[in-house]
Amino acid sequence: MSVRRRLVAGALATGALVAGLLFAPASAPVALAAAGPTNLPTSEYKLTATYNQFDAINNALVSTLGVASVHTVMQNANHTRKGLPSSFSIGGLVGGFRFDDADNSDCRNYPQGITTSRDAVGTANSGNYDGHQLVVVSWYTKDACGGSQERSRITLVDWDATYPNEYRKVLLVEPTGSATTPNFKDIPIHAGGVSWYGHYLYVADTGKGMRVFDMRKILKTNTGGTADQIGRQPNGTYYAHNYAYVLPQIGTVTSNTTSGTALKWSTISLDRTNKSMVMTEYTCQSGCTGYPNRAPRAIRYPFAAGQNTFAASTTATQALQLPWYKLNGVGSHNGRWWYYSSGAKQLYYWTPTAGSTTYSWVSLGESISYWEDETEPDMLWTLQEGAGNRNVFAVKQANYDG
Repeated sequence: MSVRRRLVAGALATGALVAGLLFAPASAPVALAAAGPTNLPTSEYKLTATYNQFDAINNALVSTLGVASVHTVMQNANHTRKGLPSSFSIGGLVGGFRFDDADNSDCRNYPQGITTSRDAVGTANSGNYDGHQLVVVSWYTKDACGGSQERSRITLVDWDATYPNEYRKVLLVEPTGSATTPNFKDIPIHAGGVSWYGHYLYVADTGKGMRVFDMRKILKTNTGGTADQIGRQPNGTYYAHNYAYVLPQIGTVTSNTTSGTALKWSTISLDRTNKSMVMTEYTCQSGCTGYPNRAPRAIRYPFAAGQNTFAASTTATQALQLPWYKLNGVGSHNGRWWYYSSGAKQLYYWTPTAGSTTYSWVSLGESISYWEDETEPDMLWTLQEGAGNRNVFAVKQANYDG
């Protein structure tokens, strides 16, 4: 089913999307930026990757708990997404959704990264993974409203009129224990970016690089116990804060900067045309205490030839110093780049030949994911994190390409 037909079906089902939102006018650039990114030495930015870090424990967990396919998880989706509010408008809007009222207003959980099954498989089979066209959002969880980060999760959202407008939460966990007594624990990271390539889900780990998960290895857990219980209990039962599913980490992609300041992996995005992952940093021009006060960088790392995994050692193929600050979103496709600044509420489009263009954008925005489409216009997916205003939406990328 085409994207437009899916959107119309979703609008009729929810009664929340109106025609004016689906066909919002193009967004005009607010100004031409005076300066653009500059090149940095690519040889200074390297990755080391392992995809079998937890094999022994994960094999034992699979044997003990059993796995649930993505299709099974979505058959058991237990939350209903809502339409975008009629007040929401942005140039080039194609459609989108909100989470249910509880998740939209939750002061302990914050959505950050975004990816889709179009990242995972491209346009083949209408972008379906295990029979579903999905939007995936990464979240971090605080121990209390205004508290500290204590864990992270993803949300799998059906984005196809073939299925109900529902979603399911899956807890991200790190394997612990041993092959004889396998266990797992929470992953207390910001999860500021997420990208899905093939079967592998990459989640940004700010000071380190990325954690890697395998979407074929979602584990089934007991939904009982108390909300604070995690992992194996003395009686052999496995709890996960009342979640029915957990996704265990399988490996790590570690960032190494051979000269200068270590990278801060604030967000990531997949470039299918270049078969690479791009990242950028959230930094401040001055005056910040919790973030670096320096120019941010954007780095491109290639996947191994013909693979959706990184080689054991990888060197960047593009490294840029950026003139923009407080960046929460990055995207790249076919030589083009997009950067989102939450501080300026602007989206910056840049190519090495055409230079940069600045567009007005939403407040409290987050990551960007590029959606390829063979029959409809390509799109940029993104989201807003603010409690009470968590719009997840897609715009025509042609409205924002200079």
